[in-house]
Amino acid sequence: MLTGIRSDFSDEELDEIRRRHPNGLTAKQVVDLLASRGDRLTEATFRKYVQLGLLPRSTRVAKDRSRGSQGLYPASVVRHLVHLRRLMAQGFTLDDVAERGLLVHADIDALERQIERVLRTAERATERTTDASTRSLVEEARSLGTALIGVLLRLEERIFVDARMARAAV
Repeated sequence: MLTGIRSDFSDEELDEIRRRHPNGLTAKQVVDLLASRGDRLTEATFRKYVQLGLLPRSTRVAKDRSRGSQGLYPASVVRHLVHLRRLMAQGFTLDDVAERGLLVHADIDALERQIERVLRTAERATERTTDASTRSLVEEARSLGTALIGVLLRLEERIFVDARMARAAV
């Protein structure tokens, strides 16, 4: 069992990983990223997490004709993996995580970033408009996005508290 997690990445570092690897990362690259932070993870363990459905699956990408293809995982897998290992460090088992849906944080994070990208695009597209109703729609969308993320974070916290209470009762 993991005694402590050293591989915490800041949002900026995770964004940089995503920028450097727009097509994704190999299992080895993910393992090496954690190793650079002092956390040990084998490729076999990483693949086990994927097989259990706890991490996103890879997509097959052709290397070249003679060498076949390789699996590339989305850069978000690093965020998911760090969160999974943090849960395990808190004493949750893989079954706890799978059964209780404790990995929603990374998905909420990704949704928040996607909403922000959409809103920035909408703001750029409407910055020259004189139509107040169009600007009002962008503001309403921003407000609804913020509210949605807030509700999802509160829901996640409830799920997590319920899971901790269930573990303590056993």
